[in-house]
Amino acid sequence: MDSVASLNQLEKQLESILLGNSLGDWLIALGALIVGLTLILAFKWIAVSRLETLAKKTATRLDDALALALRKTQSWILFFPLLFFASDWLELPAGLSRVLSILATVALFLQIGIWLTVIADNLSRYSRQRAIEKNAAAATSLSAVSFVSKLVIWSIVLLLTLDNLGIDVTTLVAGLGVGGIAVALAVQNILGDLFASLSIIVDKPFEIGDFIIIGEYLGTVENIGLKTTRIRSLGGEQIIFSNSDLLASRVRNYKRMQERRVVFSFGVLYQTTAEQLEAIPKILKEIIEGIESTRFDRAHFHKFGDSSLNFEVVYYIDSGDYNLYMDRQQAINLAMVKRFAEKSIVFAYPTQSLYVEAPVPVQVTASPSLGQHKNE
Repeated sequence: MDSVASLNQLEKQLESILLGNSLGDWLIALGALIVGLTLILAFKWIAVSRLETLAKKTATRLDDALALALRKTQSWILFFPLLFFASDWLELPAGLSRVLSILATVALFLQIGIWLTVIADNLSRYSRQRAIEKNAAAATSLSAVSFVSKLVIWSIVLLLTLDNLGIDVTTLVAGLGVGGIAVALAVQNILGDLFASLSIIVDKPFEIGDFIIIGEYLGTVENIGLKTTRIRSLGGEQIIFSNSDLLASRVRNYKRMQERRVVFSFGVLYQTTAEQLEAIPKILKEIIEGIESTRFDRAHFHKFGDSSLNFEVVYYIDSGDYNLYMDRQQAINLAMVKRFAEKSIVFAYPTQSLYVEAPVPVQVTASPSLGQHKNE
């Protein structure tokens, strides 16, 4: 009998009204909220543990990205959707229900945006690290793709959130289009650099690590950003170009040089004999063909200079490496000095010869008519 009485008393207490709802309804709503949070935390722990174990056994990056995304699950954000779910057991004022619905919608899409952003960022970072080892230009492209993907994700999340809140997204998008035109006119320089960076990414006139020359500036490309490109000069300082200015200039990319064409000239004395002049092109051909990585093209008696007989030589090096070019040119010069000395051929140097002639004596003859006039 005591137990029956206790149950009746408990039933009456549960039926007591508190803020428009029975105490039992409040307890059910609280229990649903607690159970929901517990299930979410348990699912997060189990799913992350399983995915991390699976990630160690597979070479794919997707399971790693999913595990990292689940770790970013925020309990305080999901509290609001669970609170709205628990409120179904309660009779609440229309205004309060509307507020809970808005909070739940915003929180749910916020968490979805966080998950998608983490996955996209993790995959793009991993792809960029792999691309740097193989293709620097692809790494630059992936950095821009990462930025664009985040922008697209949060734009879609924002539009879906507003649409679920009952806001006319079509009108908003049209308004944003008009506003976007105004903003584009205000920041056209920034947008110009942005589109120029996309052009660099797509067209690939140069990549990170390339040695380029722009006008009077030269150096190695260190970074290709969305607005600027940074180059490390030979002097050590960093040179920063806006992407639009960079594409408007003439860019010379030396890293993509497959072979280097070398032209050099020299002169010999005017006292050099015709036989020696005729032998010089043959000597140069033998020297260049005997040096590794070089290909002889031509050697000609070019012109008569002010103080020398000038020759012009052309050859190729099968590499764009500047140090290799200097090594080969040095080897050619040293061999020329030795071979010319053997043939008694002397290199010319700026000289001038001055020839002085003796003056021709001038004879003065007296006029006969003047002499007769004086005698008179």
